[in-house]
Amino acid sequence: MGKSLNRRRFFTLLGAGGASLAARPLLAMGTAENQEQAKPATNISDAAKTARKPGSMPGRFPGKVVIARDPNSVIDDVPVESVAYAMIAKSMLELTGAARTEDAWRLFVSPGEKIGLKVNPVAGRLLSTSHAVVQSVVRQLTESGIDRKDILIWDRRDMELKDTGFTTENYPGITIRGTECQDSGGSFTDENGKLYGERNIDKEWYYWADVEGEYDAETMPYMINGGKYSYFTKIVTREVDKIINIPVLKNAGASITNAMKNLAFGSVTNTGRLHASLWNETCAEVCAFSPLRDKVVLNISDGLRGCFNGGPGASPQFICNYNTILVSSDPVAMDRIAYDIVAAKRIEEGIQREPTPGVLSFLSMASSLGLGIADKERIDLRIV
Repeated sequence: MGKSLNRRRFFTLLGAGGASLAARPLLAMGTAENQEQAKPATNISDAAKTARKPGSMPGRFPGKVVIARDPNSVIDDVPVESVAYAMIAKSMLELTGAARTEDAWRLFVSPGEKIGLKVNPVAGRLLSTSHAVVQSVVRQLTESGIDRKDILIWDRRDMELKDTGFTTENYPGITIRGTECQDSGGSFTDENGKLYGERNIDKEWYYWADVEGEYDAETMPYMINGGKYSYFTKIVTREVDKIINIPVLKNAGASITNAMKNLAFGSVTNTGRLHASLWNETCAEVCAFSPLRDKVVLNISDGLRGCFNGGPGASPQFICNYNTILVSSDPVAMDRIAYDIVAAKRIEEGIQREPTPGVLSFLSMASSLGLGIADKERIDLRIV
């Protein structure tokens, strides 16, 4: 079992590489955006109309985050599955206090439930959620009594899942699904000209924002809808009972894309319109709706390999080996700790001079919605 970490010492060690900063040119300065702007209206008030459940975000262990680090978790830039398995197992024991890994997992999932694993393949093979982590999660689920047929690996786009190796060949007996999809001939539409993806959205559940989305069918033929509505995928509203969120530890400018972003932007349609004016709000507010708020039970951040600049895409020169996995039932607390890891690397590399926590307004929004703990002083950080 791990020990409770002295927070100040951990982040001192984390940023130790910053001692070399004086010898490096400062490439860019990270600044927090403090300017208040009028924001488009959203339907966030609708989220509270559905009563919370006992296990709703932030889950069984609010504010508790476990970090596992192992320098042998990545060899020659390839994540090592056996090491990832051990890191996750130790983290689960530390998070729950259980004596056995199987008992730890059974606090979150039960046999007969449909379990959705939300991965992140959007940056392609260079920086997808690693198979070392996902295979380790699958193995520990099955060892805990979950049948492979009850596991579904999913993301927004089926083609990105396939391109990054999330296939039934690599995951026999497990369902692999994307909301936006095409047929074996490569077409996104059926014989009637209707998008296959339309079958996969639930128009009873949506995030409305007073921002229009328009998409060119020639360049983005898979986009299901434009307008002011972003519909939830049926994967989260109807097909799974529990969700395990498995993001990649990446930057998004001076901020991060990790647990909250992976859930919010991966679970609804028509998101292109939301990036410019409602990025923070979308990360927080979409997660406040019942299909995510009441079903996400665990977050396992894949920080074996991540990036510190150029994210959320994959720029090879900015990819690094964090050799880290974070585990928490609280996505807000996890993202707050994940930010410090990425910020320390950005400082070490001369991308910015100092942390800029002002870019984390999505976490304070999420905290105000009851989704987790954003105040770092209130986070119970453990290291194993």
